[in-house]
Amino acid sequence: MPIDESAEFKPVRIALLTVSDTRNLEQDSSGDILEQRLTDAGHVLAARKIVRDEMSEIVSRLHAWIDDLEVDCIITTGGTGLTGRDITPEALQRVQDKAIPGFGELFRMLSHDKIGTSTIQSRACGCVARGTYIFALPGSNGAVKDGWDGILATQLDSRYRPCNFVELMPRLREA
Repeated sequence: MPIDESAEFKPVRIALLTVSDTRNLEQDSSGDILEQRLTDAGHVLAARKIVRDEMSEIVSRLHAWIDDLEVDCIITTGGTGLTGRDITPEALQRVQDKAIPGFGELFRMLSHDKIGTSTIQSRACGCVARGTYIFALPGSNGAVKDGWDGILATQLDSRYRPCNFVELMPRLREA
């Protein structure tokens, strides 16, 4: 699908949240990859944080950014697996108004081409919460590249046709 070069590019203000018990900013290579890709695309890094795999910390940070009018979109990395500490999808469920089931489905389809059936262990997901997009990606470098390059780079580009997430943003808070 094409990018309409005659259309106006509208930068999206994106917050990045790494969910990890072990990483700090110096070790957050997945967060670095996402930051580089979104800024190279012309978007704005609105904020970047790391929180532990604790429900209260994840939900609290999500609520703060959802309520921040300077954040249009949140991308999380980490905590989407199957182990007991992997709770990012459950945190999104606590804040979401509407799920975007196709995001996780498309992510796993793209990932399957690279890692085969191991993609079934990913619970990548997306939702809308009070007018803010939230996308949860696995924590590996390959997964964030797949999620950004294969889905978010185009869906967060206002010039992407036939349609994109950006054109819906003004209507996300409709009742």
